[in-house]
Amino acid sequence: MAFRIRVGPKEARASQKLFGTDGVRGVANVHPMTAEVAMQLGRALAYLIRNGSHRHRVVIGKDTRLSGYMLESALAAGITSMGVDVAMVGPLPTPAIANITTSMRADAGAVISASHNPYQDNGIKFFWRDGFKLPDETEGQIEDLIANNTIDHLRPTATKIGSAIRLEDARGRYIVFLKNTFPRDLTLEGLTIAVDCANGAMYRAAPLALSEAGADVTVMYCDPDGVNINAGCGSTHIGALQQVVRADGYDLGLAFDGDGDRVLAVDASGELVDGDFIIAILAKHLKGLGRLRGDTVVTTVMTNLGFHQAMAREGIEVVVTDVGDRYVIAEMLKGDFLLGGEQSGHIINRDVSTTGDGLATALLLLQALGQMGVPLAEAATVMRRLPQKLVNVRVRDRDELAGAAEVWAAVDAESRRLDGSGRVLVRTSGTEPLVRVMAEAPTAEEVDATCDRIVAVVEKHLA
Repeated sequence: MAFRIRVGPKEARASQKLFGTDGVRGVANVHPMTAEVAMQLGRALAYLIRNGSHRHRVVIGKDTRLSGYMLESALAAGITSMGVDVAMVGPLPTPAIANITTSMRADAGAVISASHNPYQDNGIKFFWRDGFKLPDETEGQIEDLIANNTIDHLRPTATKIGSAIRLEDARGRYIVFLKNTFPRDLTLEGLTIAVDCANGAMYRAAPLALSEAGADVTVMYCDPDGVNINAGCGSTHIGALQQVVRADGYDLGLAFDGDGDRVLAVDASGELVDGDFIIAILAKHLKGLGRLRGDTVVTTVMTNLGFHQAMAREGIEVVVTDVGDRYVIAEMLKGDFLLGGEQSGHIINRDVSTTGDGLATALLLLQALGQMGVPLAEAATVMRRLPQKLVNVRVRDRDELAGAAEVWAAVDAESRRLDGSGRVLVRTSGTEPLVRVMAEAPTAEEVDATCDRIVAVVEKHLA
């Protein structure tokens, strides 16, 4: 196994200016996250899905950010201006939009969210009619249509203009779907769970679904006001949940992110059970049931080395991709694999969802624990996490990393120093001007020293 991994900037078409690794994202009301661009995106998407004479429809959902109202209206206006109908579902988790898009047989779905980012940011990402995110080629077509003003002259009139409705039962549809994936002979009765909803899109769906499955649920950070999404809470700020679970004697805790496509868990002692552990638990359980197709899981380069060691012991192959759920899903589809995901808690089980679904993953984890008859802490012993440190360095231009010889020389030097007992990973963020420096080593002291030395070089030459 190679422990030095170098990941530079993503390859992209020269004309690609709007879409990153997870849709279009930025500061709300600043290009590209303006009402004007949202309308253009809506018009371009609607143009691509128009085919034949029947009425077409796009489902639009959002998280709880204040700027969601502005962008929702603009996106809907762009879509309807091209003669395509819109069904708006309001605040709902990203995976619910993918699910409803397919169940309604809509032509596409749109999510207005910046996921785990702070409230002042926002984003727009699209799902195709099959519930999967748009491929790079289609995103490129949308950008070309906008850049070249190709469809500016297309203006349907009279009855050919699209209409917009509010879909009132969307949340109920999503919860019913998830409940139907949970075995009827299994109940969560007697289980006490603290749930951190990040003041985000899961604030209604998660408590309802878990309670209806029988759990005794205590809800935290479930009062969104437009500006408190992800603010000191959720899967990116796990400390508050850990403290509550530990102090008040819960069986476990669950933390979602702002748009609900991620989940992290906390065991009864307050220890973090991240995406690596959750995937390991699910993979071992599914393999034991004979349901892990190909006895293979798909993860990213960020996955802890301890995960690879655990899967080797269980006889499970690990396929590694670049960071980003679209790359994980692409590899899962290519190999017809069932399970994949990221350390961040973005996990996909293709029997349940077409994209990361925090609530579906939580129910799958609880199902596995129930069928194994063990608490979360015991299930998590399937793997041992090697000490790992990740530092995000804000830089002036993330694309400069590729040619930063001094940084790569430092990476090579640290990799030789570890001599196969750990690894170093340096990569750019797909959505922010950041260089991410990650190191793993046998001891925390070695991890800190390795990471700090590389960070110092990145700051000197790129910050």
